[in-house]
Amino acid sequence: MPLVSVGEVTGREELGILFVMQPSLDRRFPVALYGATGVVGQRFLALLADHPWFDLVEVRASSESAGMSLGERLGESVPGALRDLVLSDVEDDPGCRLVFSALSPAVAGERETRLCEAGHLVVTNAAPHRMDSDVPLMVPEVNPDHLELITDPAGGAILANPNCSTTGLVLALAPLARAFGVKAVHAVTLQALSGMGGDAPALEEFAGSISPSIPGEEEKIEAETCRIFGVLEEGRIRPAELSVAATTNRVAVRDGHTACVSVAFTEPASREQLLEAWAGFRGAPQELGLPSAPERPVVWLEGDDAPRPDLHVDEQGGMAATVGRLRECPVLDWRFTTLSHNAVRGAAGGAVLLAELAVSRGLLEGA
Repeated sequence: MPLVSVGEVTGREELGILFVMQPSLDRRFPVALYGATGVVGQRFLALLADHPWFDLVEVRASSESAGMSLGERLGESVPGALRDLVLSDVEDDPGCRLVFSALSPAVAGERETRLCEAGHLVVTNAAPHRMDSDVPLMVPEVNPDHLELITDPAGGAILANPNCSTTGLVLALAPLARAFGVKAVHAVTLQALSGMGGDAPALEEFAGSISPSIPGEEEKIEAETCRIFGVLEEGRIRPAELSVAATTNRVAVRDGHTACVSVAFTEPASREQLLEAWAGFRGAPQELGLPSAPERPVVWLEGDDAPRPDLHVDEQGGMAATVGRLRECPVLDWRFTTLSHNAVRGAAGGAVLLAELAVSRGLLEGA
């Protein structure tokens, strides 16, 4: 049977999902950010400083930072409009309904559960709830229909961003799955140091080295890819019957996760057809004109030396996956290289885009 097919990926006309077109907002929604001082948290600050839909009014961090302004804690890197915001402890409850979480996995699980139970809509970049049966795990261009897991728009809910490597891989695979069906994937990642958060060594310290193991990362990529490509049935996600094998490595790159991918299709495809699938790929964020949506979520790059993190990680504001080096695979069908910005599309930017999709679906009505 086809393992990932057109109807499973698009989640729009084929599944009868009704989207509210981009709202004409007469106000911005107040939002809170938990984990504001970390690596991903600071990316959130940059993206939310002038956001047309979201007004960042509450910031949370560890007790050591509580009482300090963002400017005092982080210095000149904080956008000017946010420097006077005062940090509160992560244990403090927010006064606004929409909460972004950049918390570390060690504290995210319990804290996000309590926020959800208190009626907040939590959009998280952390891992603990990604595989919960009632939590949409989403790349908005790929599986927007999974928002239908949220049955009570006025109640509490958690929406999860995937692992940063999963995001780039799924974006590159989605146009091909839509057109030809995918039955097997093998991916070898070369992941940037910024993916380690505050524990990352300086680039100079890691130069000339590689870490051939990132604990837990391979399992996340394999399970999350199948869940994102899964089908919503009777209020649950049936994961795609898709074979995924991942090997992860940490390399001396500041930003940008690269994946060398081999893929087997359920239907034959030529090189020209694969390139056409990438070029024509759009999803709900592009159709709705969401503020953070890249014009092209997948960008093909010609030449044997592309994509490269130092040259291409910021494509489409860091919100696109770039692909290159397409060639036939002697083991599966085709192979290619893909690159995505782990801290933007794979973290803060992906979460902001997910929140925008939630607004377009009416999940903040009455907030």
